[in-house]
Amino acid sequence: MRTIPEINQKINDGSVTVWTVEETKVNVAELGLEAATKAVDVVTTGTFEPMESSGAIINLGHTDPPINIRECYLDGVQAYAGFGAVDLYLGASQAVSNNRWGDTAENNDITSERGGGHVISTLIAGKSVNLRAIGQVSDCYPRSTLDISITQDTINQFYLFNPRNLYQNFIVGVNSSDRPLLTYLGPLQPFLGNAVYANAGALSPMLNDPQMQTIGIGSRLFVGGAPGYIAWEGTQHFPLQKRLPNGTPVGPSATVALIGDAKQMQPEWVRGCYFTGYGPSLMLGVGVPIPVLDEAVLQKCAVEDKDILAPVIDFSIPRRVRPSFGLVSYQQLKSGRLTINGSRVRTAPLSSLYLGRKVATTLKDWIIQGKFQLSEPVAPLPRQTAFLPQNN
Repeated sequence: MRTIPEINQKINDGSVTVWTVEETKVNVAELGLEAATKAVDVVTTGTFEPMESSGAIINLGHTDPPINIRECYLDGVQAYAGFGAVDLYLGASQAVSNNRWGDTAENNDITSERGGGHVISTLIAGKSVNLRAIGQVSDCYPRSTLDISITQDTINQFYLFNPRNLYQNFIVGVNSSDRPLLTYLGPLQPFLGNAVYANAGALSPMLNDPQMQTIGIGSRLFVGGAPGYIAWEGTQHFPLQKRLPNGTPVGPSATVALIGDAKQMQPEWVRGCYFTGYGPSLMLGVGVPIPVLDEAVLQKCAVEDKDILAPVIDFSIPRRVRPSFGLVSYQQLKSGRLTINGSRVRTAPLSSLYLGRKVATTLKDWIIQGKFQLSEPVAPLPRQTAFLPQNN
């Protein structure tokens, strides 16, 4: 048995042993579970994928005279302004829109293929963003409009608060219809022309701690190239999803809400993106360190792609519950081809496996260099949450 304080002490004195999750799978197979558990203290996981349920909290600081912002646009993207005079929330999937100044995307020199994720990544890159706001005039806040440029250095707080990240498994999208479909997984070609999957499989953080034994509220992790934390369960958190004997779910399951200081984040790990016909999003790098407290923890980290399954869902039926072509393993998905109804179907990942590996390696280096310590969860993530749809 190990404890997180003991591991942190080893980080402080430079004696900690850290493996990436891919190194872990190889070493457990070669050394055996008992010897590997004695050898390693921390396993690092990583993913880099679209996480549209993300956004940034921004506090501008008060103007002179003061303004109570009630409508605001950042590079033409509307931010929510209903919870403080100069507090804003900018959603990653909010698209550019016309505003009451009559500005269009064209005369703002902004393409329609931009959204909140692009504005967030622009600020993280140290560049300026135009801010235009309308205020609610009162004796406390007499100013009615504001038109300025801001950077991350000219505002107070700028941090990501993401309601739903790190899906524990997801779906594989296909299209059996006779026309292309433009989806949140990207284009799905007709007649089962391709299959797109969005999870990193055996590299993914939540699939290496499927029962959330070490991951909980308050866990410290890598978010966008900076330290961050799990703030709460994520929206659509569904730990009661059907699971295999190894504990991994066979579809979308647990999620987490993340928070991190965007002023410390790096442009490499936070990038705005756009899905044609669907809308904007945010590509985000997230890495979770898993403390090796005992053999049971490491055994879960040894799970392989062949032992993790995801459902193949037909997007041609525009309903909440869509037909499924059954389950496939991530080993099959990563091979580049699937067989569906006797047809060979090309597969492609929506997440970057290359950058997911780089997240895990970067986090490993931080820990070895003493730049990153682990934190104990202050509370576990709920394990009995049901999923409630709207049946209207």
